[in-house]
Amino acid sequence: MSLYSYQEEFFLRTMSLEDCIRAASEIGAFGIEIIPEQSIPDFTNMTDEFVATWFTWMEKYGTTPTATNSYLDTKLYPHRWLTLEEQVASICRDIDVAVRLGMPIVKATINTSPEVMQGAAPYAEEKGVQLLIEVHAPFHYEHPWIVEHLEVMHRTQSPALGLMPDMMTYVKRFPRVVSERALRDGANPKIVDYIVKLYDDHGDTHALMDIVNYRGGGPLEFELARVASHYIWTDPRKMLEHMPLVRHIQAKFYEMTEDEVEYLIPYDEIIPVLIEGGFDGYLSSEYEGNRHIQDALPVDSVEQVRRQHAMFSRLLSENA
Repeated sequence: MSLYSYQEEFFLRTMSLEDCIRAASEIGAFGIEIIPEQSIPDFTNMTDEFVATWFTWMEKYGTTPTATNSYLDTKLYPHRWLTLEEQVASICRDIDVAVRLGMPIVKATINTSPEVMQGAAPYAEEKGVQLLIEVHAPFHYEHPWIVEHLEVMHRTQSPALGLMPDMMTYVKRFPRVVSERALRDGANPKIVDYIVKLYDDHGDTHALMDIVNYRGGGPLEFELARVASHYIWTDPRKMLEHMPLVRHIQAKFYEMTEDEVEYLIPYDEIIPVLIEGGFDGYLSSEYEGNRHIQDALPVDSVEQVRRQHAMFSRLLSENA
């Protein structure tokens, strides 16, 4: 699981980094993914003491390092973008961080260009690290940006390059934690209902912001329409063609119900596809619903992750 899931508690200092690892272990989530910028002060200059403590935790809680996240800050300088060489150097720095933490995988965020991936691939190969581009909504496997990445992977045949699908590409119905938050903030109920129904019917969301404008929407309604145009629903079976390149899954979720079912992402349709495709990597929990309920409800990220793993256990058993 990704410790990003416990961002609420970690930010509020109700859970330490060790607490997060312990909580993951207690529910049987033994594969640990981490965002260094979030969890490690001055992560580019980790002390030997911290690294030793990290591996002590791994042994103590029976956990295994699985992946780190590389966030390419192309706008590090206010007056210019990073050059290609600087971007490659940034990725290589993050590969070094992953190696020190024993992580075999580095996620490259969707803004990482195919040229940067190709430039960093030899270093990743040298260090024995997998460099995986995330496939994150609204991008999908037929999107020109992902097609460019696939072209680099197939042309170079680099064993270091691959894919990390984010499950937000499989949002089958609009997240009610998002629409309910908009209503609490004062959004027009009729426009909210229109947006939710259009999405749930898998209608065309490309002109949604214009339609909201025609219906007299304001900032709240515009933001909800923007969000709706960035969620997508695609057939999970489209992963099968690319499964040899799929090495890690970002198992995003917004709302695990009391029945241990994810409200918006149909994992009961996704898990069978992964099994059929022979996927043998990690499903890394990534809870992101906290920000949509924190104004009205207590956030319990630990319970949310527990429910997701209970769902995984059930689905894996049913599809074994």
